[in-house]
Amino acid sequence: QVQVVESGGGLVQPGGSLRLSCAASGSIFSINTMGWYRQVPGKQRELVAVITSDGFTHYADSAKGRFSISRDNAKNTVYLQMNSLKPEDTAAYYCKLSQQGPDYWGQGTQVTVSS
Repeated sequence: QVQVVESGGGLVQPGGSLRLSCAASGSIFSINTMGWYRQVPGKQRELVAVITSDGFTHYADSAKGRFSISRDNAKNTVYLQMNSLKPEDTAAYYCKLSQQGPDYWGQGTQVTVSS
């Protein structure tokens, strides 16, 4: 049994910052990839950033230079530091754990960027 739980969303003004956290628990393999995705109503879920267990990162173009993904392998936790937030960053943010076997998704955390 694997659980993935996000936290840290909320309402922030344009230009502000938020830090999302995602903790995975259960049968977690040492080799895995954790990532952040986001979705707005009526649109497909899209990649924001991913990080492998050995630290390789990949960002969507929209996240480059503003967002930073990191992880604590000992805690099976991944973080997304989001700076210079824009209204178009408003979305439900989901965390995904990929390892041997099925992918696991969290329930999502809402980020709203508005003045």
